[in-house]
Formats: sequence, structure tokens, C-alpha cells
Amino acid sequence: MYSTNADFEYEYEDNEMETIPNNQQNLKVCIDKHRAGKVVVIIKDFIGTTDDLKSLAKILKVKCGVGGSTKNGEIIIQGHVRDKVMEILEKEGYNYKRVGG
Repeated sequence: MYSTNADFEYEYEDNEMETIPNNQQNLKVCIDKHRAGKVVVIIKDFIGTTDDLKSLAKILKVKCGVGGSTKNGEIIIQGHVRDKVMEILEKEGYNYKRVGG
């Protein structure tokens, strides 16, 4: 149903959570060897906005010199660069845990 009121403004629900501070994040960093046959590093459990997730992904991609993306609330970094990713997260003040191999 649509309003015929010319001054009507639809209110959108904001489903994104506010980004918590870096030192309160509890990220999980793991390696996946089955994505199109290539090794990727996956960062999970980021709590915050999509823009902040993408911003962190960009920092990691630039500092590691690799490609990557964000999908379903996760950061995917191409290559076997988990140690470098963990070093960057530590310098940025994030709490993280290494998961798996």
C-alpha cells in the first residue's frame, strides 16, 4: 500500500549493528584451502557496519599486497598470508584468535 500524502517519508529499519571498538572485537582468523582450489585467509565474527568491514578488508588487502573481498560478514583475503594478517590486526588493536591449521 502506498501513501498519497506528498510529505510522507518512509522510515527504513537499520539492521546493521554499530561497530564496536577494535579492542573489543573477537575475530577468528583461519585458512581455507578449498575456495576454487586456492588458499585464502578468512576473518570471521566482525561486529559492525558493512562500511567498517569493507574498510578493514581494504587495509588488510593493501598491507598484504593481495586481493580479497567481503561476503556474508566475512573478510576473504587471497593467498597464504595468515601470519601477516594477524600482525596487521594486532597493530590495529584488534583481538583475534587463530583457528585451525
